[in-house]
Amino acid sequence: MPLDPAAAAIIEMLEQVFPKVEEYAVADDARAVLAANRTTLTVEDVARVEHHVAPGADGAGVVVRVYWPADDGAHRPGIVFFHGGGWVIGDLDSHDGLCRRYCNGVDAVVVAVEYRRAPEHPFPAAAEDAYAALVWAAANASDLGIDETRIAVTGDSAGGNLAAATALIARDRGGPALRYQALVYPVTDATAGRNDYPSKAENGTGYFLTTAAMEWYRDQYLTEDADGDDPYCSPVMAASLAGLPPAYVLTAEYDPLRDEGEHYGELLRAAGVPVTIQRAPGMFHGFFNMDAVLDGAREAQAGVFDALRSALH
Repeated sequence: MPLDPAAAAIIEMLEQVFPKVEEYAVADDARAVLAANRTTLTVEDVARVEHHVAPGADGAGVVVRVYWPADDGAHRPGIVFFHGGGWVIGDLDSHDGLCRRYCNGVDAVVVAVEYRRAPEHPFPAAAEDAYAALVWAAANASDLGIDETRIAVTGDSAGGNLAAATALIARDRGGPALRYQALVYPVTDATAGRNDYPSKAENGTGYFLTTAAMEWYRDQYLTEDADGDDPYCSPVMAASLAGLPPAYVLTAEYDPLRDEGEHYGELLRAAGVPVTIQRAPGMFHGFFNMDAVLDGAREAQAGVFDALRSALH
């Protein structure tokens, strides 16, 4: 279908305030522009929010923000959430509202992860932090009010990449066991063939996220001698996807990442993993967090939350 008219208006606004990252030589400069233009939106109330520090790789602590939907003492499912932002921008605050909606919408304890960002900390720092946060959440499940047998991972964009990578790492390292993975327009392919997908050309400009911006993010995340073939960077490169948790893969029609996300979903299906692949019609990369202004975002969130509720409750 054509680009949603409301989405088109939002893209036009974003072009005025969101940093064109590919024009920045220093990541901190792009972050500063984003911070200066951030607006405060009304967020949903949750019962409680706390910050903790999980032991991380290389001796680094990983800050996590934990959200509870109620303080009734019940043990609920746990959702470990990874924010998007090309592994470079984005943080706990940029996705605070979305984490609150996950918390209430799924009736689950949400553990949002402040993983180390590139280029200061290139791959595999973010992936190792993501896995460390999952290990911490499972190890402390009882204290957090989480049922350790009902844990899922989720994230958007680069966060979807980290969710997929975390599921792979957990399988390869013998746990923690995951019940589900929900991947929102994930990055799944950073290999030399990453731009061969038709959507990289069809949606490469004019729809907020550009293919050029994705190249900039990749350059920040990977060191000069890295080729992106590691499956914890490019999940499509995993020798096998068998044994991974069931998945929900959400893509957007006008997103450069659309085809690689759907390709990964098909690879999961071919490996015997139950998977739902849902393309949001008329939507663009980044729309999922815009439910305040986009009907398409509210519909997409309902689909993801319903899938998580069905898998976890």
